[in-house]
Amino acid sequence: MNTPTGPDPIDVAVGTRIRVQRRHLKISQDELAQALGLTFQQVQKYERGANRVSASMLVRIAARLHTTVGSLVGEDVVAEQDVAMLTALSTPGAIDLLRAYSQATPKGRKTILTVAKTLVEPDETAGAA
Repeated sequence: MNTPTGPDPIDVAVGTRIRVQRRHLKISQDELAQALGLTFQQVQKYERGANRVSASMLVRIAARLHTTVGSLVGEDVVAEQDVAMLTALSTPGAIDLLRAYSQATPKGRKTILTVAKTLVEPDETAGAA
């Protein structure tokens, strides 16, 4: 059910966990949809939280994504901060970046981190001109 301001936050969190696990396994929305007998648009709506996932579909999704229903609904999540982490991981490219970071040498990790911080920190020299 959608709230007056959008999808229910629980549905969004479940959808985010589905997306993160799917992308971690390098499965496209279309591949997941075909395995479940759905359209990729339906998977997309589940992942956005626009459509609520039924219990039977949640079981099928969990099986296809090699995880548990408890994991997808957040029962085994330790803290609410995990929702923020899941949201960050659902950003396009985040899982690819994390995978590259984990495979890099220690020097490479330091370089990746330096570049990433440079891209998000405000430019302190912009006001000095």
